Amino acid sequence: MKTLILFRHGKSDWEADNGEDHDRPVSERGVSAARTQGRLLKLAAQEPDSVVTSSAVRARKTVELAMEAGKWGSKLRITRALYEATPFIVLEEVRAEPDTTRKLLLVGHEPTWSELTSLLIGGGVVRFPTACMVRIDFEVESWKSVDYGRGALIWIVPPKLFTQGKFDFTD
Repeated sequence: MKTLILFRHGKSDWEADNGEDHDRPVSERGVSAARTQGRLLKLAAQEPDSVVTSSAVRARKTVELAMEAGKWGSKLRITRALYEATPFIVLEEVRAEPDTTRKLLLVGHEPTWSELTSLLIGGGVVRFPTACMVRIDFEVESWKSVDYGRGALIWIVPPKLFTQGKFDFTD
């Protein structure tokens, strides 16, 4: 079995004047949510073997914060291919993953993550707020066999679930 976790970057800082969309940083709220999600994955024993992130500043920072907060020992790869990617391009990235990886986490953007999730699980409408994570399992031995309609949605975890009330994992 192969497990894919899709992680949308944390809330970006629209007030920052960094010029290009690619260079927009994460807001304070996004920083907090990224840390929460990182700790949550660790506490749930769901940390990935391998992480591939979009090269956009907000995506890279989100996963760096999550990895640090959760103390994951995952391999990290940064690629421009996940920035402004289509679901087809993301699927090609997934299929290129070495089969030694059992649990792969990808960090990227909307609307691609919602569209990809829907395609992988065979339909439906998926809402993907910032810093949300989705786990999809595939009954396959090789990443090359991952395809649309073959995934099973296991969970969707928006950070709001754990940053309000008694389940607060924030600093």
